[in-house]
Amino acid sequence: MSGIFKTITPVSHDLGQFTVRRAVPQAACRMVGPFVFVDQFGPAELDLGAGMDVRPHPHINLATVTWLLGGDHAGAIEHRDSLGTFSTIRPGTVNLMTAGHGIVHSERSPGEERQRGARLYGMQTWLALPDGLEEIDPAFEAVSDLPSISGAGATATVIMGELWGERAATTCHAETIYAEIALDAGGAIPIDAEADERAVMLVGGEASLDGEALQPYHLAVLKPGEAMTLTSRAGARAMLLGGEAFTSKRHVWWNFVSSDRERIEQAKADWKAGRFPVVPGDAKEFIPIPEGEPKTVSYP
Repeated sequence: MSGIFKTITPVSHDLGQFTVRRAVPQAACRMVGPFVFVDQFGPAELDLGAGMDVRPHPHINLATVTWLLGGDHAGAIEHRDSLGTFSTIRPGTVNLMTAGHGIVHSERSPGEERQRGARLYGMQTWLALPDGLEEIDPAFEAVSDLPSISGAGATATVIMGELWGERAATTCHAETIYAEIALDAGGAIPIDAEADERAVMLVGGEASLDGEALQPYHLAVLKPGEAMTLTSRAGARAMLLGGEAFTSKRHVWWNFVSSDRERIEQAKADWKAGRFPVVPGDAKEFIPIPEGEPKTVSYP
């Protein structure tokens, strides 16, 4: 019997020069552990002078995790937020922005990236904050000293939580696992069963879980409590994510996540009224609140 509980087909958004594939949230999968939002973008190389420009926009009651994949399509993104943070995201560094009771941020391609043709290849995920921590103070951290394990033709970077006996220094508000896995031809790595909920996304090459082939960019949600092995005949890159199962529901509207619908309504009103803080160095533009039913997040 298969150890894959279900496979989620992502909803693809063609943005002209690059594609964003959204696996979560969907009706078939609202969360995997604390992950309430899972986007994969690229690989892509944009025209000279072009870049990604996600204008300032707000978040509440969640933490965003930005992870760029390396290789031939390695790129960079400049992050600014209302705490005054400026951080250039590059492969190998995880950016964790905790929104808490409210934060505003922007993400744009650096000037040098635009001059040579900006490259985009990575993951944008959101973590719901657990009960009792949704309204904590906003915070930001960039962690580059991440543990790596290798063997049996596999190399894995632990981005969050503890995996394969190594723990990342990245803050976890709830029990979380997150890792990037690179497999050589003939490589293999165990996918342990400790986390309540787990999922694997193939983001490059070909790979199988216990002999069952994975589809590129689809999210394979694994059966709880069942250890598996990820293998590849020709080489692959995959993301492993999950963590503790939430017992209380999370509501998602545009860029807002909360266990309380009324809190989302308040956030809508606050953004319309200009009550969120501004982003130093990027205060001239903003994404207006959508009219009607929005996409979960705004892209340029």
